[in-house]
Amino acid sequence: MIRKKRKVKKIRGSRTCGGGSHKKRRGAGNKGGRGMAGGLKHKWTWIIKNCPDYFGKYGFKRHPKLVKELETINVGDLEEMILKNPEMFEKEGDKFVVDVVELGYEKVLGKGRITIPMIVKAVEVSEKARMKIEEVGGEVVEL
Repeated sequence: MIRKKRKVKKIRGSRTCGGGSHKKRRGAGNKGGRGMAGGLKHKWTWIIKNCPDYFGKYGFKRHPKLVKELETINVGDLEEMILKNPEMFEKEGDKFVVDVVELGYEKVLGKGRITIPMIVKAVEVSEKARMKIEEVGGEVVEL
């Protein structure tokens, strides 16, 4: 038979709302524990359905000694430095010689525009930076 109203509407009027004795719905024991309690036991099917990646480890963590964090500078910033004080840099012909290690950096990244040909000496240079430097007529020297 089809109901016109939901059963809850009728039940709300009673003291226990269909839960039997008023003592039976007390505490977290009725719910099977608080929060994620029972996640590996009686709430396991809920975990599998709703949070399948909750348990277990994923990925890896490298030892801090193995992680190298290089001080970086962008190609655009190098050009800006040259334009602001060109007397700070040596010249070989028409190219400025920029020793990035002397400036306190180790790696050159490719953000920014570059118009001045330069010889860049660095520990590491990204592909994009190398492409931009060589496009203008510069060179890259890895130390």
